[in-house]
Amino acid sequence: MTLSETNLHLFKAFVLGIVEGLTEFLPVSSTGHLILVGEWINFQSTESKVFEVVIQLGAVLAVVWVFRARIIQLLVGAARKDPVELSFVRNLAVAFFPAAVIGAIFISQIKALFFHPGVVVVTLVLGGVIMLWVERPSAIKKAPRAMSLETISWRQALAVGCAQCVAMIPGTSRSGATIIGGMLAGIERKTATEFSFFLAIPTMFGAAAYDTYRHAAELSQADTMAIVMGFVMAFLSGLVVIRALLRFIVRHTYRLFGWYRIVLGLIVGVFIF
Repeated sequence: MTLSETNLHLFKAFVLGIVEGLTEFLPVSSTGHLILVGEWINFQSTESKVFEVVIQLGAVLAVVWVFRARIIQLLVGAARKDPVELSFVRNLAVAFFPAAVIGAIFISQIKALFFHPGVVVVTLVLGGVIMLWVERPSAIKKAPRAMSLETISWRQALAVGCAQCVAMIPGTSRSGATIIGGMLAGIERKTATEFSFFLAIPTMFGAAAYDTYRHAAELSQADTMAIVMGFVMAFLSGLVVIRALLRFIVRHTYRLFGWYRIVLGLIVGVFIF
């Protein structure tokens, strides 16, 4: 690459890092947005197989920072064999397990079949419709059975974990699938959102480590610089979004994001088809 090409490459990574941080924890699909924006700005490089996954670590580190006090409490409590904290660790492990197994076995096939803008259009719209249905005002809803992270049952955690498997299809949204899956399983909205944040930590660390190990030999110096740029921007923008979303869901539902998904999907679909 020439100097100008390298600078342009880094600028594109800068943009995609911001997109990742802004969309990772909103139920709008960060992977779907990365695919769409990547196609739009013509982001092509040898790290394309790992770029999206590794920069998600930046966003996940934002979760670690925002919830650092609760994470320390969890680790200390688990070390002391506190039953409440051990139950929380068990639930995270139960929720993490389905995606870990499916991802390890089928991730290559999933990427080959579904990582395409056309798939993103369909899953954006379908996910938006499901979100509106779950959050519809006329819905007769049972009172949530889990009002805090500590009261989530292992069955509810497993339901969230199974929902996370669906999110391997781009455009579905990992956060959207786990939050809505948690709500359907009887977890209160804010609690389901927080559990989705915590579940992102082992899930995305595992995915990033696995993909980096598989494709590390393919990365050039320019690729590495792009990943670092995207990583940093994802962390900074993720900090903003996490705090904003936690404030938003105290008074609002996820209907706004459902409509956003549908409108975006239809607009992109017009351009593609």
